[in-house]
Amino acid sequence: MTQVFVSIHDIETGHAKWIDARFSLQDEERGKLDYQKEHVKGAVHWDLAEDLSGTSVEGGRHPLPSTEQLTELFRKSGLERTDTILIYDDGGSPFATRAWWMLQYGGFTDVHVVTEGYAELREIVDVTSDSVTPARSTVEPQWQDHLYASRREVEEVVAGNRASQLVDARSEVRYRGEIEPLYHKAGHIPTARNFDWEQLKQDGQYDVQQAKEHLQQVVSPEDDVIVYCGSGVTASPLFAALKELDYPNVKLYVGSFSDWISKDDAPIETAIRG
Repeated sequence: MTQVFVSIHDIETGHAKWIDARFSLQDEERGKLDYQKEHVKGAVHWDLAEDLSGTSVEGGRHPLPSTEQLTELFRKSGLERTDTILIYDDGGSPFATRAWWMLQYGGFTDVHVVTEGYAELREIVDVTSDSVTPARSTVEPQWQDHLYASRREVEEVVAGNRASQLVDARSEVRYRGEIEPLYHKAGHIPTARNFDWEQLKQDGQYDVQQAKEHLQQVVSPEDDVIVYCGSGVTASPLFAALKELDYPNVKLYVGSFSDWISKDDAPIETAIRG
């Protein structure tokens, strides 16, 4: 079983390297400011907008960073692919899982998302306001391209030329097209089923096992699965949950719905499927 989500009470932290992934979609400066105020001792901060999203005008609202950008991020953070790496955010958020996915994509083998948010974590581990400058590494990522779904692959699914199951991780009302607070079109990519990523949590923390039965009603472990959301952020907890439940063939469409609707002729649906 792949262990993605861990409680701080159940792991040895002595030799771990820490990543602070706190961020707010409503206030993009808040994560950086919170980190500067206080963070886990030794933690580096990875910002969704600056570090975990690319700069391309294509690829949706939070496009996949280039391999060069990610390699630089890994190296300046002092990471080696065999390091034990622990990632946290405010708890039950999608930002630590976004960072986790990027590390999976880079071939890092011992990475975990801490289920406790920072407010709880700071009562258990050492914290500081001191700046952190890790010794730079020379790590060479081993890109796991099988974890990434391109727009072309999604187009093949929609056209019926690829036997993959799309899963939309947004809320049901956004999936149905009843509301769309962010984009100029509402609905979902044709053939997609829906599993709201918020259902992976219980009492504000990730609890994948309690969602297992419902998730299996949406998508089978035997399926080839492609998950997406609005911009590839909230689909990352769903990707992580499926991997923890040992779904072997899962990809993330990082561009997600925001990338899909960037082409005016891209089809969308508003009816529930499956």
